[in-house]
Amino acid sequence: MRDFGHVGRPSVSVRERLVVPFPEPGSWLWRTLGFSPAAGRRLARWSQWGGPLLVALLAGLPRFWRLGSPRAVVFDETYYAKDAWSMLRFGYEGTWPSSKISDPQILAGPQVIPLSDTGSFVAHPPTGKWVIALGEWIFGLTPFGWRFMTALLGTLSVLMLCRIGRRLFRSTLLGCLAGALMAVDGLHYVMSRTALLDLVVMFFVLAAFGCLLIDRDSSRARLAAALPVDEDGRVRPDGHTGDRAGTGARPWRLAAGLCLGLAASTKWNGLYFLAFFVILTLLWDVGARRVAGAHRSYRAALRKDLGWSVLSLAPVAVLTYLTAWTGWFLSDNGYGRHWADARGGTWSWIPAPLRSLWHYEHSVYQFNVGLSTPHKYQSNPWSWPVLGRPVLFHYQSPAPGQDGCHATAGCAQAILALGTPLLWWLACCALVYLLYRWALRRDWRSGAILCAVGAGYLPWFLYQDRTIFSFYAVVFVPYLCLAVTMMLGALLGPAGATQGRRIRGAVAAGLLVLLIAWNFIYFFPVYTGQTIPYADWHARMWLDTWI
Repeated sequence: MRDFGHVGRPSVSVRERLVVPFPEPGSWLWRTLGFSPAAGRRLARWSQWGGPLLVALLAGLPRFWRLGSPRAVVFDETYYAKDAWSMLRFGYEGTWPSSKISDPQILAGPQVIPLSDTGSFVAHPPTGKWVIALGEWIFGLTPFGWRFMTALLGTLSVLMLCRIGRRLFRSTLLGCLAGALMAVDGLHYVMSRTALLDLVVMFFVLAAFGCLLIDRDSSRARLAAALPVDEDGRVRPDGHTGDRAGTGARPWRLAAGLCLGLAASTKWNGLYFLAFFVILTLLWDVGARRVAGAHRSYRAALRKDLGWSVLSLAPVAVLTYLTAWTGWFLSDNGYGRHWADARGGTWSWIPAPLRSLWHYEHSVYQFNVGLSTPHKYQSNPWSWPVLGRPVLFHYQSPAPGQDGCHATAGCAQAILALGTPLLWWLACCALVYLLYRWALRRDWRSGAILCAVGAGYLPWFLYQDRTIFSFYAVVFVPYLCLAVTMMLGALLGPAGATQGRRIRGAVAAGLLVLLIAWNFIYFFPVYTGQTIPYADWHARMWLDTWI
């Protein structure tokens, strides 16, 4: 920790190496701003929750601003908003007429919705649509209603990231910075205002990541408490303790398993996070036992911790996944619900509803991996980090005098799912820095962030021939923001740096953050579908591939 000074003073004891303590309230920031030590301590204590709440409030205001605009079914909202409403009615996805018929009727607010109770084949599990349905239950089948929950989860995810960053870096300032960066990311912003499933996956995965961080701290604290103490009260590493000590019940891993089950039951790419996080937690346990003095840290972790890692995550996630299908299980008309009722065979000992669900899910898998219909805005995952091909969710060309257009050459109304360019391009540099920190400095925080980015990004390379879109990347946006934050934190200077060095680092980091915020504001009109002159829209298309 010595060269990453904002985390705190160097750790010297075994217990502090197991659980790095949070720094005492009263950070250098408050002292630099001229506050007295007592006032700095009070402000630092307040900021532990006050700072994240303030950042979340500032993120939420623009996310809920004119949330019902445009009053249109944007991109794939035509599937998920209607499926969500159907699940409120029947508990499963019914059948709608074609979007050319149903979308105008929904937007017109008819008394009779053209919805049949005949089960419809759908490509994704139910949880994300239940989340969208909650907003529709409160506000009705309106654009505001079906976007309400994604806006709420987008705002809450900023709050979570602030707290996660604080725990990861042991710094409230850096935690709030990570949340602020995500608050001004264009992709996260657009997805927070659109009733698609990917932001729901992001929310549950981020919650699981936070639960695992808490579990890491609490389990290492219990391991540290089990270490022997000599006559002077000092902790000494003991191989037998490090090899044999248990860490007790781990409720936060159970919570993580629940969250990962909710992610996977929203879209299947949540399953990759389950696999990556099981490996990550096992490596964390190996590291904890090595610090505790275990002679065979891998063997000790496999004997004492692997069971908890697997049983707390995988079975809980599977049970959560099945529970998400309750409405389908209780129905008679859900698609394929009774497929296995009259079928025997080798697997007849398995209950028919489970076999029917397995058959249904196998059909969905075949559909998903075989989806290769060309789409104008599809992209290869190689181009995602550099924003090679963003997705246009909505576009209108008002003529002069229409919809607030005052330009003689015409106007544009666009919603472009584009990450804030300066943030994403800086994140590419930050990921290289984290690779250095992880590979050569053995920094576990870098490894955790890279693991989460890898879980959200790398599996898509298995499906490069499939029709896929760059907005799927929203699931790993939080970890890009953590990566940038960690790099900016290093820019602040090491623990022993002079105040002048700290101030210069803070000015440089602050300028980068201000440029990112300006970049978000500059693109704000094409994130929100505002009417702007066509020339202004075209000026924001920095790359030809964005058009």
